[in-house]
Amino acid sequence: MSIIEPALLEQFGATRKTLAKGEVLFAEGEPAHFYHQILHGELRMVNRIEDGTEFIQGIFQAGQSLGEPPLFGQFPYPASAVASQPAVVYRLAYPALVELLRQHFDVHQRFLAALARRLQYKSMQAREMSSYPADHQLLTLLAYLKRQAGSPPTYLVPLTRQELADLTGLRVETVIRTVKQLEQTGKLVLREGKIIV
Repeated sequence: MSIIEPALLEQFGATRKTLAKGEVLFAEGEPAHFYHQILHGELRMVNRIEDGTEFIQGIFQAGQSLGEPPLFGQFPYPASAVASQPAVVYRLAYPALVELLRQHFDVHQRFLAALARRLQYKSMQAREMSSYPADHQLLTLLAYLKRQAGSPPTYLVPLTRQELADLTGLRVETVIRTVKQLEQTGKLVLREGKIIV
C-alpha cells in the first residue's frame, strides 16, 4: 500500500522521475524541496564514508517515501538516495504536499504512522549498534525485516552479507562469521547461501 495514492499525488502536481540502477535521486548535503515516493523499484539511503565503504540508512521500495525529515525540518539531506535497481519515483513540491496533507486527514495519519515506524527503526538501530554484540545486532535486524514482511512462518532474507554489514555498521567478515555461528546454534537456517529466519 502506498503512503499516498498515486492518483492523489498526480492530482496535486507530482511528476515522475525515472532512475537507472546506481543513479542518485538526491545527494547528501543538498537542500530538500520535494516529497519522494517510489512507484516502482528500490532506493537506498546511504552515507559514503571516507574509506569508500557505505552505511545503509534504509532500504525503500514501491509505495514507500523517503527524505521527509529534511523536507519538513528545512535542513540538508543527511544521506544520499541511490537507486539499487531501476526505479520510478514521484516528486511533489513541498508546498503541494503540505496542502495535500491539510486536505486529506486520512493520508496525513498514514504519513505520520510511516514516519513513526521509521523513527522506531532508527532508535532500534542506534541502540543495537552502541550496546550489543554482533549476533544480537543481526538477530534484531533480521527479526525487524521479517516483521516488515508481515511475519511469515519462514522468511528468506533478500540481503547479501555485505548489505547486512552496511545496515549494521559491522564489518562484512564479522557478519559472515556471525551468520555461521547463528546457523550452528540453530538461530537461523542457511540454504544455498541464503539466510532463512
